[in-house]
Amino acid sequence: MTDPAGEAPGVVAFWQDLGLPGLIDVHTHFMPENVLAKVWAFFEGGQFGQPWPIYYRRPQDERLALLRAFGVRRFTGLLYPHKPAMAAWLNSWSADFAAANPEVLHSATFFPEPDAGQYVAAALAGGASIFKAHVQVGAYDPADELLTPVWGQLAEAGVPVVVHCGSGPTPGPFTGPERFAAVLARHPRLTAIIAHLGAPEYTEFFDLAGKYRNVHLDTTMTFTDFFTQIRPDRAFPASELPRLADLGDRILLGTDFPNIPYPYLHQLEALAGTGLGRPWLRAVCHDNAARLLGL
Repeated sequence: MTDPAGEAPGVVAFWQDLGLPGLIDVHTHFMPENVLAKVWAFFEGGQFGQPWPIYYRRPQDERLALLRAFGVRRFTGLLYPHKPAMAAWLNSWSADFAAANPEVLHSATFFPEPDAGQYVAAALAGGASIFKAHVQVGAYDPADELLTPVWGQLAEAGVPVVVHCGSGPTPGPFTGPERFAAVLARHPRLTAIIAHLGAPEYTEFFDLAGKYRNVHLDTTMTFTDFFTQIRPDRAFPASELPRLADLGDRILLGTDFPNIPYPYLHQLEALAGTGLGRPWLRAVCHDNAARLLGL
């Protein structure tokens, strides 16, 4: 691993060349240290058939300093539970973290459990501006009746939720577009950000974005060499590039920092490699998120 601090000039040059004031990254992770350690151990355990070293395995203060040096003006502290009776505690930690770091978009999460509606209401009242739902890790049905009050509150508040519901890099019992389509059918005004462009069901999630105006998608890990190598058969199809261009006002920069096995700059260069042009890149890397989040 090279020194991540040496990346900053390259990242800054990228967004300056686009005429942007910086980047907005809607898919970055900050968690309590014990939780993050387990996440890192999972990835580094070779769960996906090849090594996944955590490129930014650094203390929290250093990770924050890196994003600031990169010129990431606003970023999320996405976190998520893998079992009941965990989400409310994570939300409390996240609220304190956002209060201490003004660049952080106050993030919150939930799990299908009887008190989910109550602690989501509390998070919204406390200023949470973005939520995370990880259907793959949580192994829950997003259409579970216990989540009905949650989706309803988020739809009513217009607060976006980043949802990992695609079947990549490996499928879960409730991943795939059909499960989340059921949620959107009940809550058509829900502002959802589909993680990883919905990989590998890109086409189906693009179809949902065509049907529901508040469905967005983030770029997390897509087009990178590593993401393609994990499952070459699940790489983004060139045939969908025109639709990716057409959805350009609803595509948001996401990176999965710090849980990535390559430099931050590689994600940006991979997006530029799509050939969709500078106006598309400006919208994706800053303007769309600024508009959606009211920044």
